[in-house]
Amino acid sequence: MIYNSIIETIGNTPMIRLNKLAKGIKGDVLVKVEYFNPGNSMKDRMAIKMVEDAEKAGILKPGGTIIEGTSGNTGMGLALAAVAKGYKCIFTMADKQSKEKIDILKAVGAEVIVCPTNVAPEDPRSYYSVARKLNADIPNSFYPNQYDNLSNTAAHYETTGPEIWNDTEGKITHYAAGVGTGGSMCGTAKYLKEQNPNIVTVGIDTYGSVFKKYKETGIFDEKEVYPYLTEGIGEDILPKNVNFDVIDHFVKVTDKDAAVMTRRLAREEGLFVGWSCGSAVHGALEWAKENLKEGDVMVIILPDHGTRYLGKVYNDDWMRNHGFLEDKSYATAKDIIGKRPSDYSLISVKPSDSVRDAIALMNKTSVSQIPVLNGGEVVGSVTDTKLLSKIIENPVLKDAHVSDVMESSMTFVAGDSTLDVLSSMIEKEKAVLVRDDLGKIHIITKHDILEAFTN
Repeated sequence: MIYNSIIETIGNTPMIRLNKLAKGIKGDVLVKVEYFNPGNSMKDRMAIKMVEDAEKAGILKPGGTIIEGTSGNTGMGLALAAVAKGYKCIFTMADKQSKEKIDILKAVGAEVIVCPTNVAPEDPRSYYSVARKLNADIPNSFYPNQYDNLSNTAAHYETTGPEIWNDTEGKITHYAAGVGTGGSMCGTAKYLKEQNPNIVTVGIDTYGSVFKKYKETGIFDEKEVYPYLTEGIGEDILPKNVNFDVIDHFVKVTDKDAAVMTRRLAREEGLFVGWSCGSAVHGALEWAKENLKEGDVMVIILPDHGTRYLGKVYNDDWMRNHGFLEDKSYATAKDIIGKRPSDYSLISVKPSDSVRDAIALMNKTSVSQIPVLNGGEVVGSVTDTKLLSKIIENPVLKDAHVSDVMESSMTFVAGDSTLDVLSSMIEKEKAVLVRDDLGKIHIITKHDILEAFTN
């Protein structure tokens, strides 16, 4: 087949089964490999859609300049469209982006302006603000604004979603993707849920981003925002393309776990992919270990190619300098629970137990937090500090049932979760839970992690 230009080759990327990395997980785990797009990323899909929609609306005229804030991949897609259609490009990027991404954009004729990462979005130095100012100052320019331009979502609703549905013959039960601008996650999820409302969607977030807490509480917490290294996912803003209604769950992934999984994808599956691909796979597999059943089909999006990260996650010195190199002796959740006696029993209460009995149990066992189990399933938790504040506010609660005062369930983690992951999760939440090889539930607290670090 002969194509008229490079942009006609966008889409219809392959679906590949994970074998080694998904070993032991029930169900089928598939990845949609988006680096087969001509710009080596899934951003090609929405880049051409934003350009063509702007042309139809008369916003982008011949000889115009495309100006965008990008982490690199969207810029590449826009640059290819610009080459094919005769536009100029100026891109603003945060200084945490890899040199390879900057060089690639320059190679296809774009001008790149590098801006500081650690400034607020509204700061005039941020890459968002610089792009907007350039758009205001340069005549006949178009600012796609991938964060709030709903053509982003539409591109994936029209292409990625139908491709996944057709490739799995409608058998998909779970969809997982990193969430950055939100277009690929939400456009695809919207289409899939229209075909089958029972499809479960899992958004992958990073520590330092606001998405997970906002989904779970409705609160935009600025305390959640802090610098992180992973490129392409997470945000310190709420883009209009992020439709939380079509995202059922969020999983956060650390920079280190994302980087290590990225290298494992190349080494164990032959998939030479980018850093956020490691985030997506690590987070999705963590979720799948506890939730996927026989017969389920999970599809994970792998957004881009590894060539853009040769100086970072694929560079041993860079990995070593950031403490990211895999260390087989590094303690895990499995190591912690493996040192416990064989007759270990989880201290727990039932929803029907009295608050008075729960307090007595905490005093007797000298624990500050207890999971709530109903028929062997974890349904909630109680902690001494929250319990105390509730009883001070309403003393009659001491005679109530645990179900009247319990908090959300503690999070289950995989046995291979390392100490830094466990530490970051407990710092943000309560204790965490893990199942041993026999299916027995264990609790891991801050004390357990401190002890593991010092032993």
